[in-house]
Amino acid sequence: MSEGDISKEGSDRYSLQGRVYRKLREDILSGRYKEHEELREVAIGEELGVSRTPVREAFRQLELEGLIQIIPNKGAYVVGISWKDVGDIYQMRARLEGLAAALAAHNIERPLLSEMEEIVYLSEFHAKSGHMEQLPDLDNRFHHIIYESCASKMLEKTLIELHEHVIRVRKMTLTTLFRGNASNAEHHGIMEAIKAGDAELAEKLAHEHMINAYEFMKEKIGEDKFAKTVSER
Repeated sequence: MSEGDISKEGSDRYSLQGRVYRKLREDILSGRYKEHEELREVAIGEELGVSRTPVREAFRQLELEGLIQIIPNKGAYVVGISWKDVGDIYQMRARLEGLAAALAAHNIERPLLSEMEEIVYLSEFHAKSGHMEQLPDLDNRFHHIIYESCASKMLEKTLIELHEHVIRVRKMTLTTLFRGNASNAEHHGIMEAIKAGDAELAEKLAHEHMINAYEFMKEKIGEDKFAKTVSER
């Protein structure tokens, strides 16, 4: 991929540095880079077909976000997220997803509501068929539809970023049969509340959905297993 190619890729609202940043951020959060691993400007620049300048600028942005640490005269190292970070993120998501669901109950458009219904039924079908590996992507889209339908760009952006921060640990829980089925049932309830225009109920159910997801995560994963997982490729 050349620098010209990557500069044209995706939406024009992102600068070259922004797209390098997003690629590195995705690689860190997905686990491609493990905790404490050094990120090398030259190697990343060659891989993405860009000069060192946008890579260096992306490093600065990642450091501001707390995902890497830049040590003068040594290099840039992956920090990732801690178990406490996960807890903080879910507390924030519980409140903000409730708000987003309430707003979506008033603002969702018919095409997105139809897509949400399809996702709910597909998720239930795959869970019953034992195709648990299909659930994480469907879950992602379900939540993104709520974000897109809340009619607030700032809220949507904030929730997308929080959602992405816990993508690896979410995959660990969604692919278990119990949480997959429970999550599907909760999604169904949220969808029906949004469909009925019941903002109060949609907010309540979306808030409870996040709390349930975190409680299940604490029970089934815990800090030790989480630490081991995020340190592995």
